[in-house]
Amino acid sequence: MSDWWDGVARSELCTFDVSNGETEVVLATTAHIEAPNWTPDGASLIVNGQGRLWRVPLAAPDLHPIDTGFATRLNNDHGLSPDGRSIFISDKTETGESCIYRIPEGGGTPQRLTDAVPSWWHGVSPDGARIVYTAMRNHAFVIATSQTDGQEEVIVAEGFDHLDGPDYTRDGRHIWFNAETSGTSDLWRTSNVGGAPKRMTDDDRVNWFPHPSPDGRHVVYLAYPPGTRGHPGGLQVELRIMPQAGGTPRTLLELFGGQGTINVPSWSPDARRFAFVRYVPQ
Repeated sequence: MSDWWDGVARSELCTFDVSNGETEVVLATTAHIEAPNWTPDGASLIVNGQGRLWRVPLAAPDLHPIDTGFATRLNNDHGLSPDGRSIFISDKTETGESCIYRIPEGGGTPQRLTDAVPSWWHGVSPDGARIVYTAMRNHAFVIATSQTDGQEEVIVAEGFDHLDGPDYTRDGRHIWFNAETSGTSDLWRTSNVGGAPKRMTDDDRVNWFPHPSPDGRHVVYLAYPPGTRGHPGGLQVELRIMPQAGGTPRTLLELFGGQGTINVPSWSPDARRFAFVRYVPQ
C-alpha cells in the first residue's frame, strides 16, 4: 500500500449532484476503498479495496464482498456491463500482470478475456459489444478495444508517452482518454475505430480519467496540480466538468485524493450524479 495512506483517517464514498452542486457522503470507512461504479439499476455502488470487490447498497450502505473466485489481487480497474449482468475486473493473480476477466454480477469464477498482458479494463460500449482498455503492446502504452470475449483486439490510440483512462461516449462513436507527452497529461478524444485523436484540454493541469455522462452532455475528470507525474494518491486535486462537445472546464470541488478517486466510469444511470472517493487525513 502507498505510504500516503498511512496518514489517512478514513475513506469517504460520495456522490455529487451536478444539478445543485451538493455532495453526499454515502459511506465513511477506515478501509482503503477506491474507484466506484454505479450499477445500471441505480441501487448500488461497486468499489474495490484490499484486492477485492465490494457492493455498497444505497438503501443501507455497507461493504458487502463480491466473490471473485481465484482473482484476489484486483486493481481498481473494474466496471459493469450495460445490462448489469457482468462485472469486468483486472487482476494479476493468474498471470503476474494485469489481465482482464469477466464474472457474473453476483460473483463467481472469472472468465479470462485478454490473452496479452498487461491489460487494464476501463470501459464498455453502450451496446455491450466491445470493451476498451489500456494496455502495453510491444513495450508501448496503447488504448485498445476488443469484443467482450476478448477477440478482435484493435488499437485505437498510440504514439504517446503514456495513455490511460479510456471511456466511451453514450452514442458509442467516440472514446475519451488521457495521454501524456513531455510530462504533460491532457484529455483526448478519438473515433471508436481509431484515427487521428482530438485534444480536448490544453491547460497547466495534469488531467486524468475522463468520464462522459450517459446523457451526452458532460465529461467529468480528475485534475492534478501542475507538474504531477503519473496519477498518485494523497494530493489536493480537483474534480472538473466540461461539455462533451468541447469547451471551457469548470471546477466542481477540491478534495484530498487522486489515485482511487474516479478511475472508472461512475455516473448514475440518469446522469444526475456521479460517485467518487475522497480521503480524510488524520
